[in-house]
Amino acid sequence: MKKIFLAMALGLFLAPAFGQSIAKITIADNGTIETIAFEVDVNVMLNVTVDGAVINWGEDIFRENGVENYAGKLKDYMGRVEYYSANDNEAFRGKVKYIGKTLLTYYASYDNEALKGKLKSIGSTNMDYYLLYEDEAYRGKLKAIGSNSIAWYASYNNESYRGKLKSIGATEFTYYSSTDDKAYKGRVKSIGGSPFTYYSSYERQEYRGRMKTGTQLQVINSIKYFIKN
Repeated sequence: MKKIFLAMALGLFLAPAFGQSIAKITIADNGTIETIAFEVDVNVMLNVTVDGAVINWGEDIFRENGVENYAGKLKDYMGRVEYYSANDNEAFRGKVKYIGKTLLTYYASYDNEALKGKLKSIGSTNMDYYLLYEDEAYRGKLKAIGSNSIAWYASYNNESYRGKLKSIGATEFTYYSSTDDKAYKGRVKSIGGSPFTYYSSYERQEYRGRMKTGTQLQVINSIKYFIKN
């Protein structure tokens, strides 16, 4: 009986941490990252940018019904929300501090110039960033989320994908280059080896640039990748 109660207690303690890893990454039709979503409470999503700013948060009413939230719409969260006060460090005063039981921390004004005011942690998940001396195509962008290292294409890469996501952990991304058809240059070519093709500029106007083969929603290593089309 003691073992059962211990297991239940551990489950309650660890449950929030499980939801603080990356839940979903939304990719715009030009191949750039729109949002990185974290589940900070059951069916409560937090969207952040690639440079560590909070976009919004709320309840995913589609998720709780077992339906994919393709539009990314969130319902206002009615639970606990707290903010840093005017007495806190200037780099994060006024920013959201708690969403439910999940604590958000930020880099302070005395931290490296490239880090000031950026998200430092979401619950137990730490965030790291590229510094100002690094390549201009990705300086200030996320370098790691928890155990997932993040790489970006550099300024010397093809113009159609420089600065775009190159890899998260072992999952690699490729893109169509500036020499490819204008209807899909710069768009995602593959994620983790899964390829995507698009209708070209020579095809019917209503099809041009739309996905031809591949699935808009991919789940790789427990992370959802949604490509807008």
